[in-house]
Amino acid sequence: MEVVVRRLPFGLARVVAPSLLGFALINGCTFGIDLLLLALLRSGLGLPVPIAFTIAYVVAFGLSFVLNRALNFRSHAPVGPQAGLYAVAILINYLAFILGLGSALTAIGVQYLLSRVVAGACEAAFMYSVMRWIIFRDTTSR
Repeated sequence: MEVVVRRLPFGLARVVAPSLLGFALINGCTFGIDLLLLALLRSGLGLPVPIAFTIAYVVAFGLSFVLNRALNFRSHAPVGPQAGLYAVAILINYLAFILGLGSALTAIGVQYLLSRVVAGACEAAFMYSVMRWIIFRDTTSR
């Protein structure tokens, strides 16, 4: 990520942290998995929106934690405390953005996948900040 960031145009290399680019790539993939699972659970199995959101969310964020810890932030700190902080962060994120914003948008008539994308944009900013400055703050890839 450091090599890619150094080559960014318009002076962006001074602003974009390599961990932000890594986060964007990893979480872009896990968000795609989240949407795929959501569509399968909601449209395929007919589960209610909150249940489908929850299952897809837990699977995607578990994968996100493992990949970000190992590949992006390269943390070697004890996993237990980090997992605990991550659990608190995803609970806050889940209540505010997934159930709160995502379900509210669906309730007012926004299509459920679109409401998940909007909620996803909000959660991305929140989760990157929490991962970089709280959960994986012990790393050198800042």
